[in-house]
Amino acid sequence: MAAKKGGRKKSGGRKYGKAAGKRVESAMKRRKKGTLRSGRGGKGGKVKSRKQAIAIGLSEARKKGAKVPRKKGGRKGGKKGGKKGGKKGGRKKSS
Repeated sequence: MAAKKGGRKKSGGRKYGKAAGKRVESAMKRRKKGTLRSGRGGKGGKVKSRKQAIAIGLSEARKKGAKVPRKKGGRKGGKKGGKKGGKKGGRKKSS
């Protein structure tokens, strides 16, 4: 009998595409170099966590359209903030 390659079921296939793996690998290398940063446009702090580097790599792959499963949890809304805060309108404080 021939041994199964990779220990996967035939019907299952790959969960993550090869392109996604490449993105994660790239993110890990950038983390080791110290050039991987978090936040929008890489303006946040330096990434030190291995898990965070993987998450960033998968997020980049998702944006580029690579085969990556959907996030399990998370918010359904758009951007942070929503209704609170903001500079337009609102009531003024009276003293």
